[in-house]
Amino acid sequence: MAKSKKKQPKRYLFEEVLTFLKHNEGKSFNYKQLGSAMEIDNEGDRFSLLETLEELKHQGFVIETEVGKYQAKESKSYQSGTIDFTTQGTAFVIISPELPDVFIPFRKTRDALQGDLVKITVHPQRGREKPEGEVVEVIKRKKIKFVGTIQINPKFAFVVPDYTKIHVDFFVPLADTMGAKNGQKVLVEMTEWKRGSENPNAKVVDVLGTAGEHETEINAIMAEFGLPMVFAPEVEAAAKKLATDITAEEIAKRRDFRGITTFTIDPVDAKDFDDALSLQKLENGNWEVGVHIADVTHYLKPHTILDDEAVNRATSVYLVDRCVPMLPEVLSNFACSLRPHEEKYCFSAVFELDDDAKIQNQWFGKTVIYSDHRFSYEEVQTIIETEKGPYKDEIFTLDRLAKILRAERTSNGSITFDKAEVKFQLDDKGAPTGVYFKTQKDAHKLIEDFMLLANRKVAEFLGKKGKDDQQKGQAQKNDKNNKGCDAVVYRIHDVPKDEKLLELNNFVERFGYSVAIGNKTKTAHSINKLLQDVKNKKEQSMIELLAVRSMPKAVYTTKNVGHYGLGFDFYTHFTSPIRRYPDVMVHRLLEAKLNHAHYLKADELEALCKHSSEMEKLASDAERASIKYKQVEFLEHKIGQEFEGVISGVTEWGIFVEIIENKCEGRVSMRDMKDDQYSFDEDNYRVVGRKTGRVFTLGDKVKIIVKRADLVKKQLDFEFVSGIPSAKEPEIRNAKRYKKRR
Repeated sequence: MAKSKKKQPKRYLFEEVLTFLKHNEGKSFNYKQLGSAMEIDNEGDRFSLLETLEELKHQGFVIETEVGKYQAKESKSYQSGTIDFTTQGTAFVIISPELPDVFIPFRKTRDALQGDLVKITVHPQRGREKPEGEVVEVIKRKKIKFVGTIQINPKFAFVVPDYTKIHVDFFVPLADTMGAKNGQKVLVEMTEWKRGSENPNAKVVDVLGTAGEHETEINAIMAEFGLPMVFAPEVEAAAKKLATDITAEEIAKRRDFRGITTFTIDPVDAKDFDDALSLQKLENGNWEVGVHIADVTHYLKPHTILDDEAVNRATSVYLVDRCVPMLPEVLSNFACSLRPHEEKYCFSAVFELDDDAKIQNQWFGKTVIYSDHRFSYEEVQTIIETEKGPYKDEIFTLDRLAKILRAERTSNGSITFDKAEVKFQLDDKGAPTGVYFKTQKDAHKLIEDFMLLANRKVAEFLGKKGKDDQQKGQAQKNDKNNKGCDAVVYRIHDVPKDEKLLELNNFVERFGYSVAIGNKTKTAHSINKLLQDVKNKKEQSMIELLAVRSMPKAVYTTKNVGHYGLGFDFYTHFTSPIRRYPDVMVHRLLEAKLNHAHYLKADELEALCKHSSEMEKLASDAERASIKYKQVEFLEHKIGQEFEGVISGVTEWGIFVEIIENKCEGRVSMRDMKDDQYSFDEDNYRVVGRKTGRVFTLGDKVKIIVKRADLVKKQLDFEFVSGIPSAKEPEIRNAKRYKKRR
């Protein structure tokens, strides 16, 4: 039996109670539980204890969680942010761009999953380079549905998630498997994660099919990223009810371009054509170039079921074998698509250019066009190179003007990244039969330059108030009551941080290059020079990748900071409303300004901008996942074959190699490198053999053998060909750390 304590002065009880509650932070006690734990067993001291608790509450040291129960007020340093797991189960919590990420050790992540908004406590650094902490609460789940492979046991089932950053398996009762067979791909919904349990509980909500099959894996990618496979019947029904006829009444409200030469230039397999160019020579010798964009907002009205669906999707998603469209086919491929030999409604940006591509006049407004021809990029490129083909004079003129615009943009600091895009040749079952690279040639750049011109000038027109370059004949002042014109949807790209540029410079210096830091225009010119200088060098792929990673991500917002990568003070997206919702918003903003009307308030626009940026990232991740799957499938039948590659990443767990001929990337595990014991030299982006001194560094050319192609995990494993000579590096200067988190 516990000994009774002598009666204590109240001030000592005050300190003792507070110390006890702080030691048990997060737990609540009534006065009897406290008295028992603190060995207070007489009525007088218990009464004093109750008085002390009330005084502590009055002074703000404790809180009363329910009647008669008390706990210490939180005193730790708490932060909230998004958790980003590594494939090893540790994590980083991203709090804000201004603060360093907080490292969360393995088993300190609590019940958090990838992408969740979490509350963490941050520990004192004590000499560590990065702050360290632990998760104390999941504030909001990023998602509760996950794709994985089901493993059926006699009494229960587990689902092993596809995504390597989901670090736990899901426990599924046999009654909740929906009849899935062992080894099938399924979609599960997490139902609960009991405190203290290692695995969350879940139920199967969809059986996707046999793992490794094309249709199953593509559907799995769509399910993993929450991409809808079809439009809801009520959405399709609403689209089919739209009046899509071209009427004389509507034409009368628009500027008529049907008699002016107009054509589209798109990929050979495109189905939706949302932009066209028109060209005519004016009597004064100048050129009138019309950038005509599908008038989606003529059909897509705010607060309708079609608009709500477009907001939710926010963007079309292009997987390796299909498009997940933002709009139903009635709109995207028919009513809004600028198909050849059809009259269509457009929203247009029309420019009068002299022979030096200087803008003499501009006009924005609703139009009607007739597309005379549908070109593919390849057809236009052939005309440019051979000087033969339909509308060759118009093509030559547009190409010449575009090249002048491009040169001016580059001289003003626009950065040019010409990274090849990986594409697959697929058979009728979706299996990859070959790989090719989509590179930008003059035909692509011709379209790009006029789209950039339209986007920039629309942004200036919306964002600049009362400037001389606004179109003539339209109001130069906003109505006093027109609050809608105060906010604009911009596409911004912020200036890269000096520390990121310093990291890039420290790395490229070893190859004899440099990046200017401090002046944004000089920095842009130096990056352009760097990208030109590394062409066809062994370090090209690696330096291009690091240059891209030194840049912040472009996003949508109402807060304009300009577009650093393009060198524009004002920039937006106006030219693709069939596949991007921000362009729809810009069309509505432009129409509102032209008509002295109101669209949305700034906070409403900002919320839509944030959602659109998030959906854009999700779409990009889904597209990459589908490409990675096809790369693994492509190499599945090439096990044991030898390829030449370039080291594209170095970590403490292995070396990543990108095969030169097909851009497929895989990993050589450090554990499989048996010829030596290798250590990871993080400061210098390399691994070094402890006995032989053999060095593998970013950018080195190596020969590998395809060891394994795991379709389920979308993972390629390589091994080095034996007998590769050691890479002899030049003297390496001290460099800031570049951490490639995977």
